[in-house]
Amino acid sequence: MSNAQPDDRHVTAAAPFGAIEGTHWIETLNDGSVVLIRPLRPEDRQRETDFIHRLSDQARRFRFLGKLKEATPALLDQLMDVDERHRMAFVALAHDDGELREVGISRYSASGDEKQCECAVTVADDWRHRGLAVLLMRRLIEIARKNGFRRMFSIDAAGNEPMRELADYLGFQRRLDPDDAAQVIHTLDL
Repeated sequence: MSNAQPDDRHVTAAAPFGAIEGTHWIETLNDGSVVLIRPLRPEDRQRETDFIHRLSDQARRFRFLGKLKEATPALLDQLMDVDERHRMAFVALAHDDGELREVGISRYSASGDEKQCECAVTVADDWRHRGLAVLLMRRLIEIARKNGFRRMFSIDAAGNEPMRELADYLGFQRRLDPDDAAQVIHTLDL
């Protein structure tokens, strides 16, 4: 991996948080590696496909709550459907052999009453334990608040220890899913 800082040809300068269009953040992780974090764009579709493909079987199972061999076009359509209000996603990109590679993503989607949103965060297996999930989730929580949501929740496998640790660290409350004992629900009042 190159030590060069990530760049983004479509963005020329970082904008203050809250102004979504054209914003990006260059972040240094706990181990000194550098990532670019910005809203997901339609042109990221192939990066998202490649990201999912590179995830370990366990990471895909935890993210999609079941066995997923590959992302179907319908799933990709759903993942790429971001309107920056009801459905938001932040992607983390890093240089890898001269290419910008997706190394993490956080997202939310409004649910039902427009006061709650369901969230998810996924970090590439080789980018874990660097603080990336925390950075991605903090961006997501902040924009959810700004967009008027009052509660964020995540439905996760009960055995997903990394998500349990992240949720605890960020202040989410945890309870068993009343409809499925193999799952837990993490909630955060915004």
